[in-house]
Amino acid sequence: MSIQHALLVSLLERPSTGYELANRFDRSIGYFWQATHQQIYRELARMAKKGWLRAEDAPEGGKRRRKIYHVLPAGRSALIEWVKTPELSLESTRGLLIKLRAEATLGPLGVEDELRELIEQHEARLHVYRNIERRDFSGRPLTRAQRLQYAVLRSGIVREESWLHWAREVLPLLATD
Repeated sequence: MSIQHALLVSLLERPSTGYELANRFDRSIGYFWQATHQQIYRELARMAKKGWLRAEDAPEGGKRRRKIYHVLPAGRSALIEWVKTPELSLESTRGLLIKLRAEATLGPLGVEDELRELIEQHEARLHVYRNIERRDFSGRPLTRAQRLQYAVLRSGIVREESWLHWAREVLPLLATD
């Protein structure tokens, strides 16, 4: 996933100046996708060159000339195409979160199928972790080294259980009527 998709979602939610967008990004998407203000401005310029954005002068409100960015049809299409392309990697959580924001803004885009597939993958990983736990860490006293190894495994188990709990809460929200 690129930062461009995250920025497109943010601008579809509300056209903004680069400064406003960077501040909003810090307070929302920025909690799971970090980008400096410089990166955001650089990407806005690239997206405008691609024809994904239009920048118009903001009403005068200060000494600096500011531009408000709006998503053009080509940018909207690029975002929809990206959302509809499944990222079925267990590490694709950031992209999934952006896709959910896009789904909220643009309407049903098919993220439900991707989430179902990811749930299956995370369930399979949790099953592997649970088998390792039973095989290697149950029914006997553990050495210090084994307790530390088990702590690492428990981290993975807790992470998978938490992700699955969250995903199962989200899934009904994606169902279309």
